[in-house]
Amino acid sequence: MKMKSRENLIKGYELAKELYMRWGINTDQVIEELSQVSISIHCWQGDDVLGFESPDTALTGGIQVTGNYPGKARTPEELREDIKMAYSLIPSKHRLNLHAIYAETGDVRVERNSIRPEHFKNWVEWAKKLGIGLDFNPTCFSHPLSDDGFTLSHPDDETRQFWIDHCKASRKIGEYFGKELGTPCVTNFWIPDGFKDIPIDRLGPRQRLKEALDEIFEEAISPEYNLDAVESKVFGIGTESYTVGSHEFYMGYAIQNKKLLCLDAGHFHPTEVISNKISSILTFVDKILLHVSRPVRWDSDHIVILDDELQAIAQEIVRGNFLDKTHIGLDFFDATINRVAAWVIGTRNMLKALLMAMLEPTKKLKALELEKDYTSRLALLEELKSYPWGTVWNYYCMKQGVPVGEEWLNHVKEYEKKVLAKRG
Repeated sequence: MKMKSRENLIKGYELAKELYMRWGINTDQVIEELSQVSISIHCWQGDDVLGFESPDTALTGGIQVTGNYPGKARTPEELREDIKMAYSLIPSKHRLNLHAIYAETGDVRVERNSIRPEHFKNWVEWAKKLGIGLDFNPTCFSHPLSDDGFTLSHPDDETRQFWIDHCKASRKIGEYFGKELGTPCVTNFWIPDGFKDIPIDRLGPRQRLKEALDEIFEEAISPEYNLDAVESKVFGIGTESYTVGSHEFYMGYAIQNKKLLCLDAGHFHPTEVISNKISSILTFVDKILLHVSRPVRWDSDHIVILDDELQAIAQEIVRGNFLDKTHIGLDFFDATINRVAAWVIGTRNMLKALLMAMLEPTKKLKALELEKDYTSRLALLEELKSYPWGTVWNYYCMKQGVPVGEEWLNHVKEYEKKVLAKRG
């Protein structure tokens, strides 16, 4: 950044700081608090959810990635290079979320029920160098034994056991991550199981799923190393009429078994939002996992933008003082634009939403609410929308040593020209 621009930014920040201080908000403290937030960035945006299990892998499980923008990562090394580039353009230090299909097994085909920590050693060593934590997910899709639409609730005992063993192995990998990196790994369990048309037996698959989960979680693993989360979905392609792992199912399971409940913004009905669920769930469970996405009419996993729901999610987390109880991850995949840019846009927007929420005079607003002064509450909320939070954001980026404003796009374009375009 040029010296003059830097000076103007600092001057602007000082004026914004004074304005927010009128409401008792110390922007320096807010920036420090935001710098401690780590978003778990999903690796699968970089290669369209294909992984490195086989070059012939077809994406299944009700998931679709559209587009064919050039530069998709083809190897673990390329994917790590792209993720590192994205990190360099995002303020603060963040985590990485891995799926089981990103194992590195060399020239040997290793079945998913036999994956081991050593197959993720390269990811761990890379994470150590960057000083970041890793999260994990068993991959219960894009596999011949999931082609009929069932995994952990499968009526065939042998097939069901295969997926149980895969999930058990995934927990051990999560434990390995936690031990090696000194920060708990969140291991999240989602399955695509369900029916395209109306089923006769809704109970049987859910009973089998409960029994499978009980077996998976039978071995106690210290929460110092691994945290288990369960994720629901209302429907997917091929499971439009019935999903075994519904919200109600997993909410009950998480409460009864003290697991994290994962709320994915794209896994509910089109008019249903997760922001309104956060305080309800945290009344009954200790912690939650969020998969922040952007649904458009259905579970399409669009890139996160700074829309009303993203702001509402951040407001609920901050207003409820839930930051220490909420693991924030992103989950979207778009192959119509530069994939590195997708990571940067989504993560910066999540951080922007949190910053906006942190700059609210929450205590004052709560006091007005208790006094039933709803007029002042609404007036203040509306006026705050035009406060210079963007100036605070730009100052924060400058302090963190990352590009300010849209400057980051120039770096992505240069990276595309020098690196991505050469991948064919």
